Amino acid sequence: MNQTANSARTRRAAVPAWAALLAVPALLTGCTDTPEGLLNGKARSPGDVIGIFPEDGAKEVDEKTRIAVKVPDGRLESVKVTRIEDAQQQTVAGRIAEDGRSWSPDSGAARLALAAKYSVDAVAVDGQGRRSARHATFTTLVPEHRFIGYFKPENRSTVGTGMIVSFAFSRAIADRAAVERAIRVTSDPAVEVVGHWFGKDRLDFRPKAYWKPGTQVTVDIGLRDVEGAPGVYGSQDRTVAFTVGRSQVSRVDAEAKTMEVRRDGELVSTVPITAGAPKTTTYNGKMVVTEMHEVTRMDGATVGFTDKDGKGEYDIKDVPHAIRLTASGTFLHGNYWADESVFGEENVSHGCIGLRDAKGGSGATPGGWFFDRTLIGDVVEVVNSKDEKVAPDNGLSGWNLSWKKWKATSALR
Repeated sequence: MNQTANSARTRRAAVPAWAALLAVPALLTGCTDTPEGLLNGKARSPGDVIGIFPEDGAKEVDEKTRIAVKVPDGRLESVKVTRIEDAQQQTVAGRIAEDGRSWSPDSGAARLALAAKYSVDAVAVDGQGRRSARHATFTTLVPEHRFIGYFKPENRSTVGTGMIVSFAFSRAIADRAAVERAIRVTSDPAVEVVGHWFGKDRLDFRPKAYWKPGTQVTVDIGLRDVEGAPGVYGSQDRTVAFTVGRSQVSRVDAEAKTMEVRRDGELVSTVPITAGAPKTTTYNGKMVVTEMHEVTRMDGATVGFTDKDGKGEYDIKDVPHAIRLTASGTFLHGNYWADESVFGEENVSHGCIGLRDAKGGSGATPGGWFFDRTLIGDVVEVVNSKDEKVAPDNGLSGWNLSWKKWKATSALR
C-alpha cells in the first residue's frame, strides 16, 4: 500500500504493533528454498519453524507447482490449505505424513488451479513442545492476455456493517470506466454504492455510511471479454452475494487505554487495552477487520525491527486471537507476555492494540472474548493517538475518506 510519509515513518508503518505478523502479504514469508530444500527440513532463517512452498506473496505460480509444508523437528498439528476462485472458497484435500513432519496435497488435488488465490495456515509443535503458527498466501498464473479481480468478501459470507467490497486486479487497468461499469454492486434495502480507484489495479465499493444490519448485497461481475487494457480481457462472469450481520463498532482511545465495544449503538463492554508506545504509535482512524487468526506468528526481523546483531526485537510464534486491521500490519490481538498491570495503564506495543490473554488462547480472557464476538467487516476506530490517520488504501480503511472524496475517483463520474 502507498504510504505518504518519510522513510522512518514508512519503516514503522510496516509494523504497527507486535505486528510484523507473518500473515502480512508483503511481510510474511514462508520458506524460500526450492521444494527439495523444504523436504530436507530447511527453513528460511534459524528462527523459523514451519516451511511453506510456494513462498508467501508469490505471484504467477505455475499450475504444476506442488504445495509443500514441512517442519524440521516436532510435528505439524494442523494444516489448512484453501483455494479461492471468484470469491468461492474450497479446502484443498491433503494429509500430514505419519511422522508429522510434512503435509502434501492428495493426488487429485496436487495440480494448482489457474487464476486462483491460495492460502496456507499451519500450526506446529516443535521438539520442545512450543507451538508455532504460519500463514501464507500466493496466486497462480493468469493466462496471457487475461485479467481477473481477486474479490473480498467471500461469497455467501456474513460480515460486519463496515465491509467494503474490494477488487484487486491481476493486471494494471487502463480502461477503468469499462471495468467499473462491468461490476455492479446492489443492495436490499437499496442504497447508493459507488466505486473508488486506488491506483491502476484496485477498485473498492462502499455506500455513503455503514451498511444497515440485515442488508443483502449482490455483486454482479460481468468482466468476461471486457478490455481492461489494450489486448487484455477479463475472464469473470458471475454473481456473488453476502449478508450484513449485526452492527459492532469498537472505539479504541489510545490516551485512555480503553476500548468501548458497541452493538447496534449500545455499549456492551469497556475493555482495558495497551496501544503503541511513544516511539511506535498506533494509527488513528477507522479500520475494518479483514482477517482473523486463532494463533499466528509476529517477528520484528521481517520488517526491520532488529537489534545491533540483526536479530528481531521480538519473535512471538504463538500470538493468540489476532485480528488484522491494516495491510501494513496493524492488528488487534491477545497478549499473554505483558504483565496484567499494563492493560489500561501503559502503551507498550509496536503499534498494535493488545488485549489481555492467556498463552494458547482462552475464551475467558478479554482477547478471547472479543475474538469470539468479531466478524470480518467489523469496524475498529482509534482516537487520541499521537499518530497520523491511517491511509484509506491501507487495508479497507476507505471510511476515512469523505463521501465527496470517495466519489471523486469513480471512473463513471
